[in-house]
This record gives sequence, C-alpha cells and structure tokens, in this order.
Amino acid sequence: MATEPISDRTALIGGLSPDKPVLIAGPTASGKSALALEIADRQGGVIVNADASQVYGCWQVLTARPSLDEMAGIPHHLYGHIEAEAPYSAGHWLREVTPLLGAARPIIVGGTGLYFMALTQGLADIPATPPEVRAHADTLTLEEMLAGLDAETRARIDPANRARVQRAWEVMTTTGRSLTQWQAQTGHPTLAETEANTLVFDAPKDWLNGRIVQRFDMMLAAGALDEARAVLPEYDPSLPAHRAIGAPELVAHLRGEITLEAARERAIIATRQFAKRQRTWFRSKMEGWQRVRPH
Repeated sequence: MATEPISDRTALIGGLSPDKPVLIAGPTASGKSALALEIADRQGGVIVNADASQVYGCWQVLTARPSLDEMAGIPHHLYGHIEAEAPYSAGHWLREVTPLLGAARPIIVGGTGLYFMALTQGLADIPATPPEVRAHADTLTLEEMLAGLDAETRARIDPANRARVQRAWEVMTTTGRSLTQWQAQTGHPTLAETEANTLVFDAPKDWLNGRIVQRFDMMLAAGALDEARAVLPEYDPSLPAHRAIGAPELVAHLRGEITLEAARERAIIATRQFAKRQRTWFRSKMEGWQRVRPH
C-alpha cells in the first residue's frame, strides 16, 4: 500500500535509518539531487548516480549533473565517467554500483527506474547484443521493431520510448527469446528494498511542468548550447548518450534547421512527456516506497 506523501524535510530525514543505504527515485526536475545532498550533509554518506544520462562525460549542464561546487566536500560516484561511444546498460551500472554498497553509506539517486529495479529485484543475465544487430536496429522504425516483439513484451514497455523498444527487439533478435522471458529469470537482488530507506518523489503535474520550464531556461543560461556545440562534430543520434533530452533539439538549432526558441519549446515538451512516463512508471513499480512531496 502506498504511503502518504511527506514534505517536511526534518521529519523525513529524521525518520531514515542511518545504518541503511538510501534510494531516491523520481521524475526529472523534481529535486532528487538536492534531497540527496541534504541527507548526506545531515547524516553522512556518499552520493551515487542512478540516472542513465548523467553517466556520460559529454553532458554536464544538459543532464543537470551536480556541479563541481555541489560535489565539493561530499564524494559523488558514477557521474560523467563514460564516453559517449561506450556501451552502457543497467547491467553495467549494477556491476559498478555493487562494490560501492560495502563502503561508506550510499545515497543512490536518479530517475532511471530500471537501475533501481535491477538493484532491488535482480537482473536477468541477457547476452550482449552483437554490433551488427544493433546497427540494423538503428535503421528500423519504432513500428518495425514493435512488430517484431511478442504481445506480452509489447504490453509491458512504453511503445514511444525508442531505447526500450530497441532493447527488446535486440534481445529477441539476438537470443530468440523475448525480454519478458529473460526478465522472468532474474537473479537474487543485490540490495533488497527492506535493507534500504526507499524514497520516491511524488511531484504534482502542474508544479513539475513549471519546474521543467524553469530548469531548461537555467540550462540554456548556464551553457547547454555550448555543450551541444562541442558535441556537434561527433553527434550521432544512434548513440544513447546523444539522445539525452534537449540534445537533438539544440543540435537541430546549431545546424540551422530550427530557431533557438523552437528548440527550447521542443525540448520542454520532450522533457514533460518523459516526466509523465517516469511518474506513471514509479507509481506502478514503487508503490511501497515512501513518497516525498517536493517543496
């Protein structure tokens, strides 16, 4: 049963078990990183990234990665350490985060729900996708890939999320078994939910939409366009790193295809759509987690 949302930070942090890791999930722009910093400041611990976009070194501003000032004094792990061309999946993340569980108290924070599920529910040992299969998948449309999936997998994934659809198609093509079948054979969890303080942001839609606009404007002011300009010579829309929200839109502007205002509007719409999918996913998958109201 879902818990009642809590907004009082003193009560929230005071109610955490100081000897347990903290997991903080939530939609983009909801204030997760700020809460992680506050917990670390009051109770101690190290902050560990659980956001698929923030692992890439090419984006600092555009993915709202913690700044150098924010990271000063508190150790941060798994941020900006992966090259854009390098493969990276939930399996990679789980292998990297596991050794961090035995050191200083980890405060794991991010918006990639699959990472949290891999950590707390286990992950199927799916064979790697051969490069030629991935290259072929990059040429297909969403509709073509969806047509190649079984009905159960189609019903369980977001049909508008290309990364998820492509992953399912690659698994089916590579192994001859559906992603759903593989997921049914997950191993033991690395960190059971009962062994952690589990928090998930429950952000009201209108509040979050306003925050998304405010944050993207702050990103533009802080140099997001310069980041996109630096990536432009190597930009490859087939790379997950280069599909970070805002990147395709700003690249289109830099190529002279759209105005900056149009890029801004498209990026804000894409972010809102992403946040909507995140909120739906967290409600269905994290019903027993303590809900947190942003403030």
